[in-house]
Amino acid sequence: MKLSRPKAALAAFFIIVAGIAAWRLMPGSGASAGTQTPPAALTVSVVEPQYRQWPDTIEANGSTAAWQEAVIGAETGSLRITEVLADVGSEVKRGQLLARLADATATADLQKQEASVAQARANLEQAESDLKRSRQAADSGALSAQKLDEYRITATVDRAVLASAEADLENKRIALSQTRIVAVDDGIVSSRSALLGNVVSTGTELFRLIRQGRIEWQAEVDAQQLARIHADQSASVTLPNGKVVDGKVRLVSPTLSTNTGRAIVYVALNGHDAQPGMFASGDIELGNVQVLTLPEAALVPRDGRTDVYVLNRDGATVERRTVVAGRHRDGRCEIVSGITADMRVVASGGGFLSDGSRVKVVEQKALASLAAANSAAQGGAL
Repeated sequence: MKLSRPKAALAAFFIIVAGIAAWRLMPGSGASAGTQTPPAALTVSVVEPQYRQWPDTIEANGSTAAWQEAVIGAETGSLRITEVLADVGSEVKRGQLLARLADATATADLQKQEASVAQARANLEQAESDLKRSRQAADSGALSAQKLDEYRITATVDRAVLASAEADLENKRIALSQTRIVAVDDGIVSSRSALLGNVVSTGTELFRLIRQGRIEWQAEVDAQQLARIHADQSASVTLPNGKVVDGKVRLVSPTLSTNTGRAIVYVALNGHDAQPGMFASGDIELGNVQVLTLPEAALVPRDGRTDVYVLNRDGATVERRTVVAGRHRDGRCEIVSGITADMRVVASGGGFLSDGSRVKVVEQKALASLAAANSAAQGGAL
């Protein structure tokens, strides 16, 4: 019995539909495999956080200043500057001549006083000679006791006059020495107000020295940091030109400012690379401490936070974890909180992942070889 054409076409349609359905239900078919295992989003390697011994430091900012400044001024007045022998930046030694004042008047006064001393000494010698002769005459009864007392008093007065003249002579010598302006200590001239021909008054500042050329960094710290800092701790200071200078804590301020609530830590710097008035940042080393670290490449900065991707226990998906990052050192970053040491973290490429992404984990060396092969293939295609 033959089927009609419409019935034959309908039967053929059902046979085709049944065949397609059977193919879709076959194990290993494309549609079935797609619904069972989604493809991996990225091939990655993982690392475990490591504990490292890092220096425990306190970061601070502050300005540089002279350890101590010495002010050199005129000790005598109404004298003209006749010679200037030092300028700003000059390295000088203690007692070195920096400037000279007009000394003609002081020299003349000194010579006059020397003559007065010579005259007083001669008068004293005469009085002592008269006293000696009068004593001999008094022993023989040829001179009264009253006259002998007069000679004795005259000798005493002349002795006092000589002492006064010698004291005045010393004053004149001091006045003459004050016309020589000398360095009070070894150091570097930081300012000079002495001008040739200028008439100075007593106490006028002529030079200012950085004593012994020593510069220090005055770091500002808060009360919590201050409690951990003490003298002789090491420090490193970064100058505005990028150069790093070593130093050591010389003094810790015992009080905090009532205006800012901060204290000053005085750090003596080594060398002459710093100049007073620089604003510098630096670290004060407190000792070594054990910290948990990750490679910097594992960190993913995003929207003001720092994320890492941790491999889940299934070994195929990742979980996003927000961490608190600390200091950076030698290509690694301190992790303050957010992960533990037993977690496995995606080593790099986290910026292409999201929470719950599927990944394929390979060894670090295999991933490097794969990246090199891809680069070579792209180069050959070009």
